[in-house]
Parts: sequence; C-alpha cells; structure tokens
Amino acid sequence: MEKEKPSSVIIPDKLTGLTSAQAIEKIASEGLNMLPSSKPKNFFSIAFGVIKEPMFILLVACGSLYLVLGDLQEGIMLLCFVFVIMGIEFFQQKKTEKALDALKDMASPRALVIRDGVETRIAGVEVVTEDLIILQEGDRVPADATVIQSVNLLSDESLVTGESVSVRKSDWDEKLEITQPGGDDLPFIYSGTMIVQGNGIARVTSIGVNTEIGKIGKALGNVKEEPTRLKKKWVFW
Repeated sequence: MEKEKPSSVIIPDKLTGLTSAQAIEKIASEGLNMLPSSKPKNFFSIAFGVIKEPMFILLVACGSLYLVLGDLQEGIMLLCFVFVIMGIEFFQQKKTEKALDALKDMASPRALVIRDGVETRIAGVEVVTEDLIILQEGDRVPADATVIQSVNLLSDESLVTGESVSVRKSDWDEKLEITQPGGDDLPFIYSGTMIVQGNGIARVTSIGVNTEIGKIGKALGNVKEEPTRLKKKWVFW
C-alpha cells in the first residue's frame, strides 16, 4: 500500500473511506478480490475421457480387426484417428481453461482508493466492499461499484454486455437498486470494464466471484459437456 499523488478528482471532505484496520478485517472475512483459477486437466484424465467415447472404441476395434486380417495400412490409418480425437479433446479442454484465465486477467492489477482519508494505491486483489475507489480515464474498474460522484464519466462495458458503444454514467440518487449491466445514465459500474472518459468516485458493492464478471466465470466453470446422440444410443445399447 502506498500513498498516491493527488489525482484530478475533487474529493469532498466527508468522503474519508475505510480505515486500514477496517480493510484488513474485511479481507479476513470476505477474502481477496480475485476470481478462482481454472483447474487444468492432466494428460491421464483427458485420455480417460477419450477412452470412454464410443467413437474411440469403434476406431480401435476396426483398426485391430484390419491388423488381424492383415491389412496393415488400413489398420494403422484407423488407429491414427485415435490420436486425432485425443488432440481435439486436448484443444477443447485448453480452450475452456483459457476462457476462465482470460476473465481473471481482466481484473485490475492496481486500484486507487481512499483509505484513512488519503488517496492510496493498492493491489486490485485488496479492494474490499465499501471501499471508495477513484476512477479516471484509462482505468480498469477493480470491482462492481456504485458511482457517488462523477464528471462526464463514460465506461466501456463490452466485456460484460457485448455492446461496443460506451455508456454514460450518472451519480446514484440513493434510491435506484442495482440492475443488470447495460444502458446509459445508470450509476453502476462493473469489474473488468474500462473508463474511457471523465472521472469519478464509486463505492464498492461486490468483489471477486460476486461481481458480474465473477458470475460469468462461475457459469463457465460449471459448464458440462452434453453427451452426443451417438453416446446416448451407445449407452442405451
């Protein structure tokens, strides 16, 4: 944690933020502001998954039959397809792992917060709920938060909404409840999004897996591959 040179954002005297002691207590109770890493599968677990595939069994059976009948060329060709299937399976598994890691990499490595009434630069993983974060053009938002003060604040939310057009942010009126991402003149900003214009101050409402991007990562991690029609028929037989 290090003190930061005063930013261009005008901070009212009443906004003193959390104390260092409060922040430590919240980290102990809430955990760090980070997404869980993907769990890569090793070679043996992927190979076992391939062995259970009906197509794998058919190729091995046909290839073995060709070898028994003396057709070496056809037998080797069919058995080579086994390695092709394993390669495809490896590619699919790594693609899923990269998607989860890419979301994790979107988290802000550093964040400018108000702690003990002073602008302080901290690691993004140390941001906690109720923290007051200072947002300026070019910053990546470290957590979901509610804007309490802003000047011409625009945010690129394409990461969570898919919309390429930046959205305008407004100050919270202390009445509007948190809504889904998307749309102009809303006082809510989301972890992983980028500030493309203006500046502001926001109060953190969610961190880690409880953020919108965290929910996306959780959903990706829970995706289960549906059995193909061939596999369903194979099991039925």
